[in-house]
Amino acid sequence: MAKYLIPSDKTLKAIKPDDERKRINDGEGLYLQLFVKGGSHGWRFAYSLAGRRNILSLGTYPDTGLALARQKADEARRLVAEGQDPSAARREAKAETQRKRQAERLADAGLPPDGSFEAVAREWLTRVHGVKVSAGHADRTRIRLEQDAFPWLGRRPIAEIEAPELLQALRRVEGRGAIETAHRIKDACGQVFRYGIAIGACARNPAADLRDALQPVQTKHHAAIVDPVQVGKLLRDMHDYQGNAVTRAALALSALLLLRPGELRHMEWAWVDLDGGMLTVPAEVMKRKKADKADGPPHLVPLAAQAVAVLRELESLTGAGRFVFPALTSKQRCMSENTVRSALRRLGYGNDDMTAHGFRATARTMIAERLGVPAEVIEAQLAHAVGDALGRAYNRTQFAEQRRAMMQAWADYLDKLRKGADVVPIKGKAA
Repeated sequence: MAKYLIPSDKTLKAIKPDDERKRINDGEGLYLQLFVKGGSHGWRFAYSLAGRRNILSLGTYPDTGLALARQKADEARRLVAEGQDPSAARREAKAETQRKRQAERLADAGLPPDGSFEAVAREWLTRVHGVKVSAGHADRTRIRLEQDAFPWLGRRPIAEIEAPELLQALRRVEGRGAIETAHRIKDACGQVFRYGIAIGACARNPAADLRDALQPVQTKHHAAIVDPVQVGKLLRDMHDYQGNAVTRAALALSALLLLRPGELRHMEWAWVDLDGGMLTVPAEVMKRKKADKADGPPHLVPLAAQAVAVLRELESLTGAGRFVFPALTSKQRCMSENTVRSALRRLGYGNDDMTAHGFRATARTMIAERLGVPAEVIEAQLAHAVGDALGRAYNRTQFAEQRRAMMQAWADYLDKLRKGADVVPIKGKAA
C-alpha cells in the first residue's frame, strides 16, 4: 500500500493563490501540480517502465478529489507491476470508447460498424466488384449478401470470422435447397475476405477453407433438341405457330441467329443492315465483362438470306419503332424474356424439351456434327469468351468470311430439316 503524505483534502483546500510551491507530493509517484491550466491544480503520477520515466495525468483538482486521485494512482501502479504502460492502456481505453460511440452513431444511421464484414463487403462492392462487372451482376451479388450473409455475419468484425461461422451461414442457404446460390455466396464472401486482407481489415480468408464443405452443384444444361428429325418437327411447328406474328418471327430468328435470348429480344432496328446482310450487336448488350462492354467491339452476326426475309417481313410490323421485338403492351420496351419460352410451351415443348437458350446448343452441336464447321468458327459466332485479347481479335477478324458461309449453310440446313429432307453429315470441313 502506498504511504500517503498529504493529510487530507483540507490541506489542499487551504492552498492560497500566492503559494510558491510547484507541487505537493503524496508519495510513491503521486503528486499535485499547482496552478496549471489557467490556475487549477493537476494530479500527476510519475512511474518508470522498461528504464523510461513517464508521467500520467490523473485529472484536475478539485474535480478529482484526493481519494479518487489515490484510487487512480493505485490502478496505475498495478498496471506497472504487471509490465503494462498505464498511458498506453488509457489511450487504448479511449480509442475503444470512441469505437463504441462511432458504432452507435453508425447503428443509429442504419450503417454497419467500421471493420465489420458488412462494411468491408459494401466497400468491396463499390470499389472493386461494381467496377469490374455489369450493374445487373453487381446488384445480384449485393442482394445475395444482403439476404443471406449480412443478417448473420454483417455486424461481426471481419477479422474475427472463422470458417465454421461462415459455413453455418452458408448452410442456412444450402438447407433450403439453393445449392448453387450457397456456392455463389461463398465465392463472393471469399472475394470480400481477400479485399479485407488487402486493406488490412483481416489477416486470412476463411472461405478458402470451405472448398469441399458444401454440397456440389448439379450442373443442368439448357434443354435442347439435337436430333435432326425432331429438329425438323420443331421447325415445322414454329412455322405453323398461330399466335402473334412478331412472336412467330422471334421463334424463327432464335433458330437462325444463334443469339442469346436477351440479345435477341433487345434487338433494335438501328443494329440491322438488311441490304448488307449484317446485324451489329453493341458491346454493352453482350454477355461480357464490364470493361469489354464499355470498350469492346460489337458482335457481328451475318444474316443468311432466310433471316433477311424474316426481318423484311417484320419491318412492316415494327420497323417504325426502336425495337425489332417490342413488348405487346408498350413499344417503348422490348418483349418479355418469357415470350419465346411461352410460345414453345404453347407448341407443346416443355422446359425439359426445348428452351429459348437451347437454340444455341442445338446449333452448336449440329453445325459441328452435321455441317463439319470447325469449332473455333462456331464459338466465335456464339460469342463465347476467349482466354486472351489476341484470341478474341483473331476470332473477330480472321473468321469473318467463314462465319458468313456458316450462317448461310446453317439456314439452308434448317430449311431442309423443316421440309423433311433426309440430311446426312457432310464429310470433311466447311470452308
